[in-house]
Amino acid sequence: MIELWTTLTPILLADVVNPVLFAFMVYAAGAGRPVLTSSMLLLGHTAAYLAAGFVVALGIDKVSDRLANPHAIDFVISLVVGLLLLWVGWRSTRPQQKREPEVSGQLTPAKAFGFGAVVNFVGIPFALPYFAAVDQMLKADLATAGAVLTLVAYNILYALPFVVVPVLVAVLGERSRPILDRINGVLERISKVMMPLLLLLIGLALIADAISYFVTGEGLV
Repeated sequence: MIELWTTLTPILLADVVNPVLFAFMVYAAGAGRPVLTSSMLLLGHTAAYLAAGFVVALGIDKVSDRLANPHAIDFVISLVVGLLLLWVGWRSTRPQQKREPEVSGQLTPAKAFGFGAVVNFVGIPFALPYFAAVDQMLKADLATAGAVLTLVAYNILYALPFVVVPVLVAVLGERSRPILDRINGVLERISKVMMPLLLLLIGLALIADAISYFVTGEGLV
């Protein structure tokens, strides 16, 4: 278990750099009942993330046989996906106009919970480390109870840094806004470097794997 968390810890640190979730947390903190609303948004996001982890784990088990015996069409798809990732990675390096999160109507605590789940899907490009973490848990071949507890623990540790939003709002009130804006700015700067690089590297790996198959008859992995 210690060896597993040695691998999971750096993945978790990369996963936490999620400016999408933090931006919406700051937005929720500006709504009515800010502490409860931002907390409910985080709870909704975490619940959706945990559920996605279970779905990914079950999906990996079901497609493992196909991955062990890939067909030519799999590498064609890999090549197309790789090219798309290169395009998305290149596009994400270009300056983009910053837009504030938009929510129709007043953001209530109940609505914030559901909105948090939606934010989870908005942040899918930032979920690549999470999928890698689930893969590491499966490779560790833990008992069912151990795997579930590890996944739950990972999600709790992921959510903890974002608790800073409702805590600062509860302690400082309106004075927390400049601090939260600065934190949000730092996360955005980090993600602007990390995410394009990650997307480009994965895209290049998929393309290289497909080219290797079509040239030699075998993929790289």
